[in-house]
Amino acid sequence: MSQKIHTVAIIGCGVIGMSWACLFLAKGLKVIITDPVEGTEQRFKEYLDDAWPTLELQLGSIDQQQAKNYEFVDDIAPRLGSVDFIQENGPENVEFKQNLFKILDQHARSDIVIASSSSGLPSSVFIGKCEHQPDRILIGHPFNPPHLIPLVEVVPHVGTSSVAVSTALAFYRSLGKIPVLVRKEVPGFVANRLQAAINAEAYSLISRGVISAEDLDKAVTSGPGLRWAVTGPIVTNALGGGGGADGFSTRLERLGPAIRGWEDDMHKHRFDWSEEMLSVLKADVAEYLATVEWTQLTRQRDSVLLQVLRSKSQTRED
Repeated sequence: MSQKIHTVAIIGCGVIGMSWACLFLAKGLKVIITDPVEGTEQRFKEYLDDAWPTLELQLGSIDQQQAKNYEFVDDIAPRLGSVDFIQENGPENVEFKQNLFKILDQHARSDIVIASSSSGLPSSVFIGKCEHQPDRILIGHPFNPPHLIPLVEVVPHVGTSSVAVSTALAFYRSLGKIPVLVRKEVPGFVANRLQAAINAEAYSLISRGVISAEDLDKAVTSGPGLRWAVTGPIVTNALGGGGGADGFSTRLERLGPAIRGWEDDMHKHRFDWSEEMLSVLKADVAEYLATVEWTQLTRQRDSVLLQVLRSKSQTRED
């Protein structure tokens, strides 16, 4: 399987596809983009213009000509023979992806990886119509926005070749990403399942009137979110138990009974998606979000993300 990747196909240019394309361009790759939605090319130009200064801050000096090294095509099939990697970003719909991947598998070169940005659908559910080489298909699920957040979940299906997996991991690392290998297919993969668990409890607390939506966000960003940006839950738990190799076990021994009690209460009052709970949740959240200035918030988010990433990089180097 080809290890030299110079040209990437972006299939689907929504928010995720646009962000991927920006990163690929900034890394000096040629990008061929297709998306059937009218006006996508203009929206991408605007997204690229907005993202490029942030990429320059993140990556240092970038040749401005790289930002022009892309083209939009109506029919990607005739161009697939010239691409070295495919990043698919289509709708989260099984039937749609089955038909799309049949085409990609049929026309793509035999030596390239076909990766899907699927947020939760394992590739095994949409490769059924692939008659050529489904063994080079896998999930390459980024975290939004992909041009900034380094995480990529690489999720093979049971028939994905080890060569395809290693090629995808190496490619994402070459982009400065931090890929993790998810060993078994599960709906939602790993990071989104963790988010779903936190969100479910957040929705429950808000809908039950325990806390406002605004203060819920503050509770995360001013507390555990800060720690999780540096140490994940496992190391954070170990530090809570005094650190060292025994810290994790010590924390479980000390807090285990209490945590089980919290979990029992969480299950008892879990968010059940009833109309009543949804109505209360939506009303509280709507009041909160009505005060947000979204353009300013997005730029602030990107600036803080860059600062955090730089700080983490410097810490690793030290």
